[in-house]
Amino acid sequence: MSKQIATLGQLLDNAGTQWRAFDIGRHITKLDKKQFLDIEQAQVPYPYPLTGHAWLAIQFWDSKASKEPYVWFLKFPVDEQSKLMSASRDHFADMVIEALGTQLTGEQADGKLDNNPYVFTPNANKLAAFNAQLKVLLKQPASQYYEHTQLYFSGKLGFENWQSVALQGIADFALRLNNETNLVDIQKAWPHLPAEVLQPLSAMLEHVEIPPSFSQLLVEYGQAAIKNNDPFAVTVALRSLSKAQGLTAQLVDSVLTSSVNQDADVLLTIAGRCFKQLEDPERLHVFMDNCAHHQQITELFVSIFADLVAIPTIRPHLLGLLRKENRSETLARAIGRLFS
Repeated sequence: MSKQIATLGQLLDNAGTQWRAFDIGRHITKLDKKQFLDIEQAQVPYPYPLTGHAWLAIQFWDSKASKEPYVWFLKFPVDEQSKLMSASRDHFADMVIEALGTQLTGEQADGKLDNNPYVFTPNANKLAAFNAQLKVLLKQPASQYYEHTQLYFSGKLGFENWQSVALQGIADFALRLNNETNLVDIQKAWPHLPAEVLQPLSAMLEHVEIPPSFSQLLVEYGQAAIKNNDPFAVTVALRSLSKAQGLTAQLVDSVLTSSVNQDADVLLTIAGRCFKQLEDPERLHVFMDNCAHHQQITELFVSIFADLVAIPTIRPHLLGLLRKENRSETLARAIGRLFS
């Protein structure tokens, strides 16, 4: 690797671009430049690893050009302490310099990194949410599907006529809840929405800091779903609320002591989306105990343990659980199996 370039941040700076970095493995979360530099220099662990990787979106643009920003979706392996493996990052930077030189933008950049091993394409939900979030950040108009989606959520098309509503439109709508009309409409529409809309909608709302009035509605919806023993509705509520800190904890606690507390989808949603709530050692203990009681105990417990132990803010509490005295026999056996 050329001596003068040590980080992706430097590569982008040297090419004269403006840039921003996001984690898109779990929630879409902007990483500030200082934090990103510390991650790149392996001074701090990657905050939100998923399946042993850092999943990044780097948006950059030529400060002099009016062309749309470029986005690299990149995944790099992390080590057992969740620190970025710099050899992979260096390899990627070398490949970029070889393919593009220092001209990262412009016509010659199009398609040059398509076969790069570190480049990936996010799933349709993530891509739609990311596109919608960028439009908001860049103060650009939403996609062509937005107005039709607004009409749908206003109830004027009939909630059963969801087939004509595009995924990108749902994303644009969810990422624009600071629009008063959208917020009022979604709250009125919520009780009438079919599963085919709730599923993609919750996949968009998980990236949004939900306003208080809507958060309250989602908690009540989640509590009703628990009473009705409806795991699908519980996961919709958990995903939708997962960025609203205080009330998410309230719902997670209700779920962990309910009849759906050993449902695989519910447990995986808490681990994958509401992981911030598991930074509390007591709640984490109850959660892992529920995982240990699940029928497919070995697979589910092992995969959730591996997922959570990689998150730096949860890792010490989870390792503490390995030594804890007052745990159930079922949890003790499940932990024993991890090491057998």
